[in-house]
Amino acid sequence: MQRIINIKVPDTGTFINFIVGGQMLEINSNQNPLIKEIKSLNRKKNRWANRLFIIEGIKIIEEAIINEIKIKNIIISDSFLNSQDGALFYEGIKSRDNLVKVSDILFKSISDTENPQGIMAICEFNIRNLSEIDNFDKSSILFLDGIQDPGNMGTIIRTADAFNVDGIILGEGSVDPYNPKVVRSTMGSIFRVPLYILNNSIESIIELKYKGFYILATSLDGISIYDIDFGKKFVCIIGNEANGVDPKIMDIADKKTKIPMPGNAESLNAGVAASIIMYEAMRSRNMYL
Repeated sequence: MQRIINIKVPDTGTFINFIVGGQMLEINSNQNPLIKEIKSLNRKKNRWANRLFIIEGIKIIEEAIINEIKIKNIIISDSFLNSQDGALFYEGIKSRDNLVKVSDILFKSISDTENPQGIMAICEFNIRNLSEIDNFDKSSILFLDGIQDPGNMGTIIRTADAFNVDGIILGEGSVDPYNPKVVRSTMGSIFRVPLYILNNSIESIIELKYKGFYILATSLDGISIYDIDFGKKFVCIIGNEANGVDPKIMDIADKKTKIPMPGNAESLNAGVAASIIMYEAMRSRNMYL
């Protein structure tokens, strides 16, 4: 059913009429299969079984559309459609055939956020194959060895996007990159940074080494990152927050490296440490251009 919403344009005295509703599917029951599916995607095993995850908010949905991520459905609440920002955003997506409208109460029951904006989307995973990595001549790759904190994971993905890292490999024991907290903290970078997820970290590192990658492992007894040659293609391994890099993985590395710290702190947060290394790698590699 179509409705006409009268929206005032900011900083003007004019109003614009928007027609909303159209062919948009409307769901009113929490027993609807789509609603049940959305709720199920809050659990990791269901996300991976269906290869689907949830994003919420205008900004990140815009990022998904811009980066051509496959979107199964976009779910919109009544209040979102009746808001100025919502009506304006709807104008840009109203031609899509996968829109679903729900009541505010129903939307809140499926939202993972405390104060939902009233719009979410179901997206398909975008996991790459490890064999694609060696397509780059001078790849800079991060290998996350059991990073478990969603905040750290999100920070690392976002920073990798900022510093043009070519990909992130998630080793065994790492937090799900499609965990809602991770996705939110990436601010859309999860759609741009290639992700590779492994079942056997050691075998994969050996394979990468065989393909010519220089393997770096972070360690407190390593050499300074300022003495590392980042001009060649490399994989830098960031260890687990509590235990660092697995000793078996450390044994495979070509070189151990650390961040010089003249202060009194013994170590850095994994997300901060990875960010510093990524920045230094970018700065160093730019010297070769």
